[in-house]
Amino acid sequence: MKPSHKSHEVEPLLPKMEEPYYAPLSSSFPFVTSYQTGCSILPEVSRNIERALNEGKMLEVVHGIKETIASLSQIPVIISVTGDSGNGMSSFINALRIIGHEEDDSAPTGVVRTTQTRATYSSSHFPNVALWDLPGLGATGQTIESYVEEMQFSIIDLFIIIASEQFSSNHVKLAKTIQKMGKKFYIVWTKLDRDLSTSVLSEMWLLQSIRKNILENLQKERVTEPPIFLVSNLDPLLHDFPKLRGTLHKDLSNIRCSEPLKNIWDICEKSIDAKLDLWRERIGNGRLKNPLGVRNEDDMEECLRVSRSIFGIDDESLQQVAQSMGTIVIEYKANMRSQNLHTLRRGDWRLRLMTCRLVNAFIHLLEFFQGSCCRLRRMRHERMLLLVTQDTKTILEKILKDSIVPPQI
Repeated sequence: MKPSHKSHEVEPLLPKMEEPYYAPLSSSFPFVTSYQTGCSILPEVSRNIERALNEGKMLEVVHGIKETIASLSQIPVIISVTGDSGNGMSSFINALRIIGHEEDDSAPTGVVRTTQTRATYSSSHFPNVALWDLPGLGATGQTIESYVEEMQFSIIDLFIIIASEQFSSNHVKLAKTIQKMGKKFYIVWTKLDRDLSTSVLSEMWLLQSIRKNILENLQKERVTEPPIFLVSNLDPLLHDFPKLRGTLHKDLSNIRCSEPLKNIWDICEKSIDAKLDLWRERIGNGRLKNPLGVRNEDDMEECLRVSRSIFGIDDESLQQVAQSMGTIVIEYKANMRSQNLHTLRRGDWRLRLMTCRLVNAFIHLLEFFQGSCCRLRRMRHERMLLLVTQDTKTILEKILKDSIVPPQI
């Protein structure tokens, strides 16, 4: 039996109806570990990435990051499915896993409350993910505080709050509590097929009405708008289900990878800055002749090519990176100021001033004065290296982001 809701607290969106039997989807997940343990793989990998950066081998950096992602993808993640009793949480788990209710490892479903205690399921569509099917909050008769403690909310990584017929006070309580914990959650409205078959509203207006009702109830309690998906447990490939799965895959990658990759980014940024300081010191050392090792120190095009090669973002390296990441090289060059001397000068007024023809002509007049020409040359080289360094960080940031969510081409 479905528990009654306090209608004066939250207005129902749709009238109550008899619940039909829904086709659903599972298997048990034997253990659970916090995804933060993935940080333990960082020391060796970060050393390899740091070495590759120092040697200007960006492709090896990509391989190191991919190795990290592959290791992190093995870390178990817990997703809980919760809500109010009778909203079809078990049916949703089956639909998410794209299996039928008749299969041996499916979550039991029915017109009466079937989940009395927490049950755990797994899915080939979401490797290393434990799907926790929790008893409905309304069915337990517990306070929200005792429910949160008993269901171990503290170790859950992501929450899916299931609703249908109405967005009740229990849904709002759950959303508010999860938000206070600083954890991510979705709102999933199930049984959309029944809503569409019984509503006098057009499909567009009905969907807008459901979303509006959910948001208004959340806003009353100052809950930030979460991802909202409107689905039918009967049709796990239709409505918002594909979008839900795509969002879930992306968030699972973020849960596993965001903190370790942030640590890698910090290490890489420090390594790049240290490398820039080293080259600045070389260029600024008046005793070293031709520190960049170019044929003509006044040939800025040649100096730019060498500078990009030093940091591993020359054309050949970027082509290799793009191929390894499964995209095209323009994706990595699009935001580069140092594509060529023209784009570099256009994007930086200081370098443009240092390399304008009038200044160059003036420098030739000063060649008789010792040091005047060398000083300006060093300033140009240092400025160029700084801009190349900034591009290196931009490219590295894109590699990290694309490693979590591959680019679409």
